[in-house]
Amino acid sequence: MSIDVSELRIRPADRNGPKGEGSVADAAWLVLDAASDLGDEVAVAACRRVIDAGLTGRPAASCDLQLVQDYFR
Repeated sequence: MSIDVSELRIRPADRNGPKGEGSVADAAWLVLDAASDLGDEVAVAACRRVIDAGLTGRPAASCDLQLVQDYFR
């Protein structure tokens, strides 16, 4: 899965049209929901930083992106 930070600007539920497969935004929101349900505060914080970085146009930390990418592996 390649990480495209520009995809973070729109939450999947707000998107008009089909979801982009492999989008880091989709992954971050999915992981955030799962991590919240599991009480995984480290992952929740990482997801929030990734989402915030996308919304503000900053690059996300590579360790946070890696956590999002590998969360369900």
